[in-house]
Amino acid sequence: MNSKSLFWLLTTVLLTTVSLAESQQPTKIPRIGYLAGASVSANAPRREAFRQGLRELGYVEGNNIFIEWRHAEGDADRLPSLAAELLRLKVDIIVTNGPYSTRAAKQATVTIPIVMASVGDPVGDGIVASLAQPGGNITGLSSLAPELSGKRLELLKETVPKLSRVAVFGSSTNPNTAGSLKEVELAAKVLKVKLQYLDVLSPKDIETAFRAAVKARAEAVHVLGGSLFNSQRKQVVELAIKSRLPAIYASQAAVEAGGLMSYGVNNLDLDRRAATFVDKILKGRTPADLPVEQPMKFEFIINLKAAKQIGLTIPPNVLVRADKVIKESAGIEPAWSSG
Repeated sequence: MNSKSLFWLLTTVLLTTVSLAESQQPTKIPRIGYLAGASVSANAPRREAFRQGLRELGYVEGNNIFIEWRHAEGDADRLPSLAAELLRLKVDIIVTNGPYSTRAAKQATVTIPIVMASVGDPVGDGIVASLAQPGGNITGLSSLAPELSGKRLELLKETVPKLSRVAVFGSSTNPNTAGSLKEVELAAKVLKVKLQYLDVLSPKDIETAFRAAVKARAEAVHVLGGSLFNSQRKQVVELAIKSRLPAIYASQAAVEAGGLMSYGVNNLDLDRRAATFVDKILKGRTPADLPVEQPMKFEFIINLKAAKQIGLTIPPNVLVRADKVIKESAGIEPAWSSG
């Protein structure tokens, strides 16, 4: 073998070795940060819905995608430090599931893509420039929370026709509360219902709020929603039953926990759909170019067991409008099969 042939042989072997080494380099697995204001237990169904959405797109946690779960356990003050922790872990995308966590993520970074799974009014809250063109590093889904609050008061009035006084529970620190309360006030004028707003800022305020509502002779309770009420829904539901006050909630989870009724978007569906934004961003799209999606379907759910506990008969015209009904001896069923 002459020197020229030996040179080409060695070159071929070297290039083949390099090519094989490069092909064996491990592919970088995306790392997603998930930031929630609620507790781990309260947020479990939403976490699973997000996982389901990822699985439908071919992502399996721990296999071809990693998820760093962070929960503030109902304490919004913890969210900034948890967001900073996700940045230190060098996550590729941050997924948030409420206004508090989205604000914390927004304040923490202007470069890492953020997917919001559920924010009532992202434009009004200053989170995105517009729904069609979010701009910046944030996109995702809007839950249209403020616009639904007036409708919930209408449903309360239809359920309790003689209703004249309603206690409204909200948190002034929640970015969505002001808009939601405005919608309730507009509906109250039309329905001729007097409102009593009670500011609930921490779990210890919940029982105080119910005592104030009973003292003021409120005939029903309208819970505006938010991570505090979500994480403390069991306490809220139990106190509403104990006070024998019909209550309507923004979240289906409250009804599943024993509450009377809810009207709103399906948050589990929003979390599942948030996975599609994660997928698009991982494939090269930028948040600024992904329009914020709005929900198209809203659900009205009634719990007959809760109604019985407070001695309330749901009018047939209201019951027939429910998308789902929780019977006394069964789980959630479609309204058409509720008899």
